[in-house]
Amino acid sequence: MPYVSTDGARVFYTDSGDRTRPAVVLSHGFFMDLSMFAPQAEYLEAKGFRVLCWDARGHGGTTVTDPGGSFTYWDSARDLLAVMDAAGVDRAILGGMSQGGYAVLRAALLAPERVGALLLLDTEASASSAEQQAEYRRLFDAWTNPEVPITALADNLAPGLIGGTAADQAPWRAKWAASDRSAITAAADCLTTRESILDRLPEITCPALVLRGETDAASTAGKSAALAAGLPGADPVVTIPGAGHAANWTAPDLVNAAIGGFLSRQATPAAR
Repeated sequence: MPYVSTDGARVFYTDSGDRTRPAVVLSHGFFMDLSMFAPQAEYLEAKGFRVLCWDARGHGGTTVTDPGGSFTYWDSARDLLAVMDAAGVDRAILGGMSQGGYAVLRAALLAPERVGALLLLDTEASASSAEQQAEYRRLFDAWTNPEVPITALADNLAPGLIGGTAADQAPWRAKWAASDRSAITAAADCLTTRESILDRLPEITCPALVLRGETDAASTAGKSAALAAGLPGADPVVTIPGAGHAANWTAPDLVNAAIGGFLSRQATPAAR
């Protein structure tokens, strides 16, 4: 399996599909890993795209050089660009779910010439409010405390973070139970203290799809609307009926259809 070493991390990624075709690079959400995009990877490959997915710091197969160090989503954006470099992809469509969207937006600011379009799924450009920061800290303090049963944490987390059915949530509950719970410490601080980039969205001029699950309490209708309004190339927000935060996992057919429709409307798809 491929890895790329960056400043601070050894990043795990996958590379599938026809390497002569336009590339899509997908960035996952917090408490998840690249496998959350399995439904999109299969769909996009069938549509003739090359698909790269990667694990963010503190998640999946990616490891950090300094476990006690810190990083920001600008570092995550550079990890994403390093994955593209390692795969020989000069320009791509970038997709991100939740925290993956935070990295994708920053990558578009760092290297606009390398981004053909954006797929922004259940994400936002704003900072966490003081109330949200307090909620995050309570959650992460409990998560990294081995005396707190993971089952109780998962019972509270899975319905909002994943949504869908018990079967939809089961793979993630199993991953959480088997994980090193302390591994998310730096990633948790990165998430909690991220800055707003709403004022910089007009700099990102490529076409953009903004999509959210109807019942997503994290990426609210207001936050999604602000994201779409700030991006000059964004279509109106697409809302997936009945879906929650992980709409791409729990309602893949509807999300894939929205992605396919958006990509089909792009006159010049991103090239390798």
